Amino acid sequence: MRRWLNALNDSVLNHYRTRIIGGFAEPFYKAATGDAFAEIRFTHDYERSALHELGHWCVAGEQRREQDDYGYWYAPDGRDSTQQQLFFQVEIKPQAIERHFCSALGIPFAVSVDNLGNPAIEGVTEFGHAVDDCYAGYSGNGLPERASEIYHCLARWKSADPGV
Repeated sequence: MRRWLNALNDSVLNHYRTRIIGGFAEPFYKAATGDAFAEIRFTHDYERSALHELGHWCVAGEQRREQDDYGYWYAPDGRDSTQQQLFFQVEIKPQAIERHFCSALGIPFAVSVDNLGNPAIEGVTEFGHAVDDCYAGYSGNGLPERASEIYHCLARWKSADPGV
């Protein structure tokens, strides 16, 4: 994984004054300050966490990328039904993009509900369908610009190193 992260940092994210870095207990986006690059921090060394956080970065507009964690709320594990439905609404596009990134690297994708403390989550099936529909839309109409750059970088890296 380190090799595709390095390729991504060097060939795509550098242009945006951003780095993706693993090894953290929780994911977090740290906005750029002064001469310091922005940081997309992902959990431990998990590929899926990295790809998921990249999906969020691709969806965030320029003003959002100027704020830590894009200026969004986050309710921790144990969300109630209303909070979970709000979570689903903001997760459709990032997870559809994440699915494209997984495809580029040839790794399995499954939607994340990110609410392990609530085993009886309503709307998971509908959420999965919404992510599938968004994924299909991006497949037919193209990914947003930054997502497309990342997808093509990952696909090039994978084709150059297919044993990974």
